[in-house]
Amino acid sequence: MSELTGSGQHAAPPLIKLRPPRGWSALRLHDLLEFRDLLIALAGRDVKLRYKQTILGVLWVVLQPLLAAGIFTFVFGMVAGLKASGPSYFAFSFAGLLGWTAFASTLNKCSMSMVGNAHLVSKVYFPRLILPLSTLGSTLVDFAVSLIVMFAILGYYRIAPGAPIALLPLWLFLILAIAIGLGLFAAAMTVSYRDVQYILPVLVPFLMYASPVAYDVSAAPAHLQIYLRLNPMTSLLEGLRWSLLSGSSSAVQPPVWSWVAYSGGCAIVALIAGALVFKRMERRFADVI
Repeated sequence: MSELTGSGQHAAPPLIKLRPPRGWSALRLHDLLEFRDLLIALAGRDVKLRYKQTILGVLWVVLQPLLAAGIFTFVFGMVAGLKASGPSYFAFSFAGLLGWTAFASTLNKCSMSMVGNAHLVSKVYFPRLILPLSTLGSTLVDFAVSLIVMFAILGYYRIAPGAPIALLPLWLFLILAIAIGLGLFAAAMTVSYRDVQYILPVLVPFLMYASPVAYDVSAAPAHLQIYLRLNPMTSLLEGLRWSLLSGSSSAVQPPVWSWVAYSGGCAIVALIAGALVFKRMERRFADVI
């Protein structure tokens, strides 16, 4: 009930207007901490829904990269006759797919996070950044399961990972930073332009073949290698593969560190730019979604 003022009139109830601020303050990262329970709940829901009503369940996480690595080994290693550093072409391909799958799945799920939760966006107030960030939960679970398979492959080839394995979290962080940055931009654009959800499934496979997932950059013609290096995913995939396969007798060469710095810078820029674009367009989400 409203309180009486000195003149006997009822005081007006407090009014709070929710308006997205402008500029750098628009990120409001502290709001994510206040809504951390919602973030955890949505991430858990995403993990459960991913494998709900599937016969093989979490085995799909293992079968998909195994089948893809087998196909790459046959096409690139046997038919095309390409040589790959490391103990085998299969281990080489699977290590590349480990990083690429984390990137592609995060980008795809992040881009559809707003449209897929339209009922929440239009009716409930919460930091909208929570929706795309909540997709990271299932990505990390998938990566952990695939990493166990990777270690089993290393055990089969009797490879004990060397000291570079300590850099594995760094490669994963930078890969996910690029994926989230691009995903935030795509999620914001998908709200207004649904064409994005049809473009990405076509664009991502093309980008995979422009990245050294199933081949070594040194196998490409010399005049094309610089263009492959301009893809920020190139050095990150090379670094992740080096961390996993550095203990083999035919060890994978370390990445070119100057290009690693370039990829790291691209990852940070993509993450910040994607977040700013997302927050700038956030005020329109509830009206047009």
